[in-house]
Amino acid sequence: MQSALGSPIDGLKSAGFERVVDAFRRTFGARGELGGAVAVTVDGSAVVDLWGGWRGPDRQRAWDRQTLTNVRSATQGLMAICVLQLVENGDLDLEAPAARYWPELAGCGGSIIPVCWLLSRCCGVSGTTLDSRMTSDARLDLPILERRFVEQKLSGELAAIGSRGGMSYGYLVGRVIERSIGQTTSQFFAANVAAPLNVDVHIGVDSRDLSRCSAFGGFMSADDRSSMKMPPVSTVELGGYATALGLATVYGALADGSGRLLTPDTIELGRARQGQCVEVAAGLHGEFGLGFALGGEQRGFGPNPRAFGYGSHGGSVGFADPEHGIGFAYVTNGAGSVLRDDPRTMALVDALYSCL
Repeated sequence: MQSALGSPIDGLKSAGFERVVDAFRRTFGARGELGGAVAVTVDGSAVVDLWGGWRGPDRQRAWDRQTLTNVRSATQGLMAICVLQLVENGDLDLEAPAARYWPELAGCGGSIIPVCWLLSRCCGVSGTTLDSRMTSDARLDLPILERRFVEQKLSGELAAIGSRGGMSYGYLVGRVIERSIGQTTSQFFAANVAAPLNVDVHIGVDSRDLSRCSAFGGFMSADDRSSMKMPPVSTVELGGYATALGLATVYGALADGSGRLLTPDTIELGRARQGQCVEVAAGLHGEFGLGFALGGEQRGFGPNPRAFGYGSHGGSVGFADPEHGIGFAYVTNGAGSVLRDDPRTMALVDALYSCL
């Protein structure tokens, strides 16, 4: 790759991807970006790796290649990879009732809810009410969280339309992972996804890495993160930390046909359409596979309706496009103005596909 130097950004890009550089530079102008990074892999090789701006609202430390960012809800795509690996290994049965792995969940319908419904957001157990009545400290207390979930009642109405509360996916899926293998999602991801690819992507942040984490304006301070050396399973939905290159490499491994993380058949299983879902907390409609959001007009994953990944309200996103061999990631600490298809992400994705 060639240098892409030019204030306010730095990094490398391959010939032919100049439009991505231009679009990224504009995020710091007209779109008012604080700090961020974008990376693209094609057929397993990095073709774009750019970063720029500031690590926090105080604008005291410049973003660099090793800056870690909390990717918030984009963590859900990383969790989906973990689940699908467990399915491949025979440790999880997607059609089995969730209560097989988490017996206490039977009280709220877990004896009739299959694991696949948790992944496709059609389980009828919404975290909306749960989220609104819980303090920040309570959300980090695993026993409290588990008790709140098992005390909920299955909503037939929500099950009929599909549902997702603001924090429920991470709690439910993460707990099933932990109960099935005796490891946290953080531990499993580190050993089976991050280590084989040698990528700077984590579920949870080690105290040794706090100094290189970016800070969201008003979302999570350094003090908040300091207690999250390895967060409990309950925090995993919002607990993913990554560089753009690391996240793009993960999705690139799902797009390049290498089978490094999942076999082609399992990838097809993961992106098989499960139907429309209403994200109850946000009032948004979308279509999901098994753990992944799917491409199309409603998602910022480019023109391929079979692309898959996950994004967040903050703007961070990662996705795979196997038909084009693309792994894409954009990570940011700037607050997003919309809940989906952030204009910063959309501009970068549009620029990428115009280069192909």
